Amino acid sequence: MKLFRFGPKGQEKPGIQTLDGRNLDCSSFGEDWNESFFANEGLYRLKHWLVDHQDSLAEVPKNARIGSPIARPSKIICIGLNYRKHAEEAGMQVPEVPIIFMKATSSLCGPYDPIFIPKNSKQTDWEVELAVVIGKRAKYVSVEDAMDYVAGYTVHNDVSERDFQLRHGGQWVKGKSADNFAPIGPYLVTTDEIEDPHNLRLWLKLNGKILQDSHTSDLIFDIPTVISHISQYMTLLPGDVISTGTPSGVGMGLKPEPRYLEHGDVVELGIEGLGSSRQVAMNDPEA
Repeated sequence: MKLFRFGPKGQEKPGIQTLDGRNLDCSSFGEDWNESFFANEGLYRLKHWLVDHQDSLAEVPKNARIGSPIARPSKIICIGLNYRKHAEEAGMQVPEVPIIFMKATSSLCGPYDPIFIPKNSKQTDWEVELAVVIGKRAKYVSVEDAMDYVAGYTVHNDVSERDFQLRHGGQWVKGKSADNFAPIGPYLVTTDEIEDPHNLRLWLKLNGKILQDSHTSDLIFDIPTVISHISQYMTLLPGDVISTGTPSGVGMGLKPEPRYLEHGDVVELGIEGLGSSRQVAMNDPEA
């Protein structure tokens, strides 16, 4: 299944996309795509509910805003430097264990919402990433069992302010958590639709020019390793998002000199089988 959410920010409704590409309103199912939904076998229940109800569901208006495909999760956890060439372009050592950092859940937004360039920003950057959505509570999970805890996959632009991240002291989270720094979607694609998440092309364009073009087979730490590792340190809850890292081609690493987002820049990104998203960079209207 492909799950999405639509409507004004903070008032999103649940929807699904059919095999023939129609977007249907699932409000009558009575649940949002949130922690409770995933925790209570929501994907299984939804699949069976659709057998009897899909034909009666209304289509979502073509001009409806698309939100994040999951309601605000308890955590957005990211893996840093998980592609070798990205570590090299960042001038950092290839990690021996997964590097974990967090994004504030308030940074979550829809796949077509604008990227807000924060007040005093000098280096707002882009990062296309494969994100994994957790389907059930996971604690002390083995690598062998880790994939059993995955509900599905989605596209994530891990927007990053490099000056805040690297030169303002402390944790990376400060450079990762501004409003609209986590555009996710358009869909949560369930695991039964993705034969091998380690065999997907991912790409990103800036103003129509391809800057990131790689493959999830190049991950240093694969998805089972990442889930197992994180679960040793914190409990993963249903609906939590794990963003698995970005390949080379971010603005910070461009030669002969870095290039960062400016007002009016257009970022497009996508992952094979998961759809694509588009964001326009704009100065934060509250700055």
